[in-house]
Amino acid sequence: MLSRPHHQKPHENDVEAGDAHVDSQNSATGESSSASGNDMDGLGEYAALDRFVSTYREDTKGADEEDDKAPKKRPWWKFWGLGHEDNRRRSLAPGDGIPEDWLNTDINTGINTADIEPRRRLTGWNELMAAKTNPIAQFIGYFRGPILYVMELAALLAAGLGDWIDFGVIVGILLLNAFVGFYQEKQAADVVASLKGDIAMRCTVVRDGQKTNILARELVLGDIVVIQEGDTVPADARLICDYDHPEDFTIYKRLLAEDKFGHHDSGDEEEKEDGDTRRGSVYYMMQHTNRPLLAVDQSAITGESLAVEKYMGDIVYYTTGCKRGKAYALVTATARQSFVGKTADLVQGANDQGHFKAVMNNIGTSLLVLVMFWIIAAWIGGFFRHIPVTVGAEQTLFRSALILMIVGVPVGLPVVTTTTLAVGAAYLAKQKAIVQKLTAIESLAGVDILCSDKTGTLTANKLSLRDPFVSEGQDVDWMMAVAALASSHSVKSLDPIDKVTVLALKRYPRARQILQQGWVTEKFTPFDPVSKRITAVCRLGEDTFTCAKGAPRAILKLTECAEPTASLYRDKAQEFARRGFRSLGVAVKKNNEPWVLLGLLSMFDPPREDTAQTIIEAAQLGVPVKMLTGDAIAIAKETCKMLSLGTKVYNSEKLIHGGLSGSVQHDFVERADGFAEVFPEHKYAVVEMLQQRGHLTAMTGDGVNDAPSLKKADCGIAVEGSSEAAQAAADIVFLAPGLSTIVLAIKTSRQIFQRMKSYIQYRIALCLHLEIYLVLSMIILNETIRAELIVFIALFADLATVAVAYDNAYWDPRPVEWQLPKIWVISVILGILLAIGTWICRATMLLPSGGIIQNFGSVQEVLFLEVALTENWLIFVTRGGKTWPSWQLVGAIFGVDVLATLFCIFGWLSGRPVQTSPPGGYDQREDGWTDVVTVVIIWLFSFGVTVVIAVVYFLLNKWSWLNNLGRKDRSHKDTKLENVLASLQKLTVEHEIDSKTGADRFHLVEKIHEQEEDL
Repeated sequence: MLSRPHHQKPHENDVEAGDAHVDSQNSATGESSSASGNDMDGLGEYAALDRFVSTYREDTKGADEEDDKAPKKRPWWKFWGLGHEDNRRRSLAPGDGIPEDWLNTDINTGINTADIEPRRRLTGWNELMAAKTNPIAQFIGYFRGPILYVMELAALLAAGLGDWIDFGVIVGILLLNAFVGFYQEKQAADVVASLKGDIAMRCTVVRDGQKTNILARELVLGDIVVIQEGDTVPADARLICDYDHPEDFTIYKRLLAEDKFGHHDSGDEEEKEDGDTRRGSVYYMMQHTNRPLLAVDQSAITGESLAVEKYMGDIVYYTTGCKRGKAYALVTATARQSFVGKTADLVQGANDQGHFKAVMNNIGTSLLVLVMFWIIAAWIGGFFRHIPVTVGAEQTLFRSALILMIVGVPVGLPVVTTTTLAVGAAYLAKQKAIVQKLTAIESLAGVDILCSDKTGTLTANKLSLRDPFVSEGQDVDWMMAVAALASSHSVKSLDPIDKVTVLALKRYPRARQILQQGWVTEKFTPFDPVSKRITAVCRLGEDTFTCAKGAPRAILKLTECAEPTASLYRDKAQEFARRGFRSLGVAVKKNNEPWVLLGLLSMFDPPREDTAQTIIEAAQLGVPVKMLTGDAIAIAKETCKMLSLGTKVYNSEKLIHGGLSGSVQHDFVERADGFAEVFPEHKYAVVEMLQQRGHLTAMTGDGVNDAPSLKKADCGIAVEGSSEAAQAAADIVFLAPGLSTIVLAIKTSRQIFQRMKSYIQYRIALCLHLEIYLVLSMIILNETIRAELIVFIALFADLATVAVAYDNAYWDPRPVEWQLPKIWVISVILGILLAIGTWICRATMLLPSGGIIQNFGSVQEVLFLEVALTENWLIFVTRGGKTWPSWQLVGAIFGVDVLATLFCIFGWLSGRPVQTSPPGGYDQREDGWTDVVTVVIIWLFSFGVTVVIAVVYFLLNKWSWLNNLGRKDRSHKDTKLENVLASLQKLTVEHEIDSKTGADRFHLVEKIHEQEEDL
């Protein structure tokens, strides 16, 4: 098999005869890349590679990760000092306001422990995160808002009237809501924080003369860090020297002092000619700066797909990945002041509460207006009844106002909705979806288009090797062995293509036998964007083989094979491209013989196993998926075919520079199934156009350059493995790979939305119920329910419905929205029905037989129990009947119902019996007790009222007109406006100065796109 190259005829004009030569810088980097990490446990390079192939398992974690310990957490009740460091943060540029000696750390000793805290006080922790909220300020926030201000005014009014029971209960309701909301939100935040702690980055640092492994967030300015292949750069840092050559630190210091970094010229030509290579000479030192220390993947920042070589004195950026090499580096900027941190700050807007807060404000304001209307109506009726304003009777106008303020303002509305969102966020966090802004849940529930990345989200981001093409007369095992020879052998950090090439040897045992014959890698040149290939010079016995793997065309140029062979090779390469496969040519040269074309490897990033089913589920949820990928259009179309996404996939250039504009461009984006070869600006444009059409759009992204589009989207989603800048800009961060998590999050968010919507309908109906009944009762019967009992009705309603957050809600099969007109129509009808039920109950007590009261009872307590039962049971109506209620909700409501029954039986807070006009035919005891038979009848009557309301509610939801009331057009098209805006975008203002008068002149002209493209 190894003799195959001997059969090839030598070629005299071999243009690649010198390809075995690799320049010194590439050789230095290449050798470390090829061999590093393979001599562990005393194994040689190829023995270690063979063991890697045998023992490799997917998704394994190092033992050191399991031993990591989370930092000690401050107890939640120790709120003092929180935010002390963060409140004084300043954005510091490297060197700005920083003592010079902070950036002159010795690589052997590092900084001292005593120096850490002063530096941290200046720049804060090395992490991108929102400023911590002071718990006291957060707790006080639960007493702010229009609805809460009215309740606080009611408490002051109760105190002014000397009604201390009402005052105490109202204050109790306010404190209860605040404590419940604070506790639930804190619990949710703790779940999120614990998950974030599990994925905390770590790094190796030199401190007090010792190398130690710490959390990356603990880094400070001036720290010496060790960065090696496979690591994520923990902060902006300046490279000092190679890890294996710490003596070069003196060269670094001298070049830094002479400000030589950034000028990678060849040095003094005279010195070079004289051959002066003395240590300390300018030429010698500049040779060191021209030798790459690391190769860094900056694709998340710049979009470059190839690793960038970094030299002595270069800056490596926070969150980028090290692909090759190992070096010392000096931290010059922590996360908040890093390049990535400043980019993240640019997309951080104000703390916008979004659409959710607008809806809550709308409902709150409307209820306040209704309260004022009913108070005015009650006062007008009171004047006719000659009821005093403040004192002089049991019933006063101010007391009536107090009662209406209590019943008309849903004090629990902000807290119950916040609690529902917080509990939902905690559940999502357990499903590996971290909600960074609670209101994002509402946005996600209404999303109707999902723009998704391909790599890592729709696909597994793990290349798989398809059946290779082998040139005529060649052996597949020999070709696979050559491909493995022309790969990096650093098992610690393999490039994805090299990894799949090496692991494919499991399927080719004879190729593994070839590699076990004693090969030695003499030189290794990583992928070169100029030659577009990887080259390795390997020795076996007395023979030297130059192995090459790379772009098909580049490999074909190396050889001068027969035309039929070359033609078949090109056809196969084109076939692979049409099918969306990545293809790599493989060739080998033995000694000075000609290059031999061995064949083609075909690779493909396969879709995840669950992706196709997930896309179908997303479509059933009314959320079509549009694929946005940086890959070639052939790969994008092939992926779409495999996922049944549709093949209307276009090159992104057609979107921006395809001559489309205005309404046509918007139609194009709406109808497309995806775009290929996209850049961040294309993603932003797609999201913007979809939003202009009225769509609520979710966007996935992972890089720093995705941050603007993530921020622009209605719901920005940072996918698993995303950069910290992307996470900072996103509303939701996924810790699990794939699209299934997104679909699960959509379903969960719709369940959360349903809980909030059912509660809001319920709470509006409750407000209207008592407002209608009490005002009419004041006007007609000159009576009301006592204020003390009213506040307990409000308290019971809030106690019971806090459990709504834990209810078993259903998820709507289409994108949801508030539909406020529909909510108001249904709530008003439910409120009127409740009021009619209470009026019927009261009217029976005017009958000679006493009506609902059998033996004895109190009007106040009977009305109190009827109101409490029908209102509490209403939540079972508004929540719908598609799922069974949770035990938490049933238990909470049953508990307050029992308590309300005890109030009725024992006449608690019933007051003195009041005779109305006309008088009722029943016996009222002075102690306010009610007999058990009457209580049973009240329960049965309330159940009957609830059944009637449930039937009406069911019929209302079957009414198609009402179901669509308030729904927005998700594909709103304003052709004229879109065309006008598109035309305006083509115009620019041109400024010139009149040569005669010197006056400024401005002209409106059309942009010249050709010049812009040239620039």
